[in-house]
Amino acid sequence: MKMIDLYPTGERTEIGSRLFTPEDIVRFASRFDPQIFHVDAEAAKDTLFGGLCASGWHTCAVWMRTFVDYWKDETARLAGEGIKPPNLGPSPGFRNLQWLRPVFAGDTVTYGVTLLASRPLASRPGWTLNTIACDGFNQHGVPVLRFESSVLEFE
Repeated sequence: MKMIDLYPTGERTEIGSRLFTPEDIVRFASRFDPQIFHVDAEAAKDTLFGGLCASGWHTCAVWMRTFVDYWKDETARLAGEGIKPPNLGPSPGFRNLQWLRPVFAGDTVTYGVTLLASRPLASRPGWTLNTIACDGFNQHGVPVLRFESSVLEFE
């Protein structure tokens, strides 16, 4: 079964939520994005953000983790219903990444995915290129993250 057969184009699917704790924010940023507003809650008060906030890369990494966990559960659900789940492969890239609002310590982000388009690859029979919109909203319903990604599907 193909993604396009299972997931209507333009319909958003919620894939999960994550609470961003101060400890998680500092742990990630200390390794990958050690800017003061990501690693020092006290010093962050005097920055343009006014408080400790997650690295945008952290919010993206959590989107990916959330999607992988969702897809594992979704493939099990489909298989349990007797439906052959699509084989998703790697992503050849993404575009239009936007960090729309800061994600502060204590915020919960709910992530989603929307199938935008699906087309067979002429150069690889049996392969499909899916374009998806990826997003995240904080607990107030405010968008904090958005990007488009491509995902390969193969038979």
